Amino acid sequence: MSFSIADYAGFTGVAILLIAFLLQLAGRLGKDSFPYLLMNVVGAGIACAASCLIHYLPFIILEGTWTLVSVLALVQRLLRKG
Repeated sequence: MSFSIADYAGFTGVAILLIAFLLQLAGRLGKDSFPYLLMNVVGAGIACAASCLIHYLPFIILEGTWTLVSVLALVQRLLRKG
C-alpha cells in the first residue's frame, strides 16, 4: 500500500486534532488556551487541504468550518488578552 501526499497530510492534520482533543480531555490544555486553539486551526487546516487534494466535499466543508471557527476563537482570545 502506498500513500499519497494527501494521505500524509490527512494523517498529520487528524493527528494534531486528536492530540489537542486528548490533551484537553486530560485537563492539560484549556478549551480556550492558545495552544489548543492553534492546534485546532493547524490540524483542521491541514485536514481541509488534504480533503481538497482528494476532492472530497463533505470533509472540505467539515474541516473548512472547523478551521474557520477555530480561527475566530483564536482571534477572539488574542483580542481579549491584548
